[in-house]
Amino acid sequence: MLITHDTRCALDAVVDLVNTSPEGDETPDGLPDVAALADFVRNHEFSDVGVLSEFDLSAVRKVRGRFAAIFAEPDARTAAGLINELVAAAGTTPRLTDHDGYDWHVHYFAPGASVADHLAADCGMALAFFVVAGEQERLRRCEAPDCRHAFVDLSRNRSRRYCDSRTCGNRLHVAAYRARRKEAAG
Repeated sequence: MLITHDTRCALDAVVDLVNTSPEGDETPDGLPDVAALADFVRNHEFSDVGVLSEFDLSAVRKVRGRFAAIFAEPDARTAAGLINELVAAAGTTPRLTDHDGYDWHVHYFAPGASVADHLAADCGMALAFFVVAGEQERLRRCEAPDCRHAFVDLSRNRSRRYCDSRTCGNRLHVAAYRARRKEAAG
């Protein structure tokens, strides 16, 4: 599956956005205020975003919840319906652009769109490409029981199980090793 630069940027943004969701009472909201949203926008180099407000923050949190539902959905048909609703509500307007030193790429949001519509359109289309390619199962949640972060499995054989093999994967492998050693020691 060919993943262009702009699609990869959108995938990174949607994964990071979903992972800002609070997980019960243990994890605080990763987008607690407008300043955090501004940092998110800056870190992901979104273009055409004006001054952010509490309204933008609320709208982005709603979009974030809809993206989280897509990552949680095992059925491609249902995921496609969720993506269609999200993209349609954003007023998708595909256009070619070459800005900020990047070669030609497609933006799916309308000029002057809100940051929530920007996310819904561009990130929604990035996820749509995976459903169209029959690769929706690559939109995953970490299998570590104490993590559950979203990620996109871009491994060749679709075998990635953890959001980060150096942290979640390694922690579980070490725990399993210690349990085996303890059992063998009797």
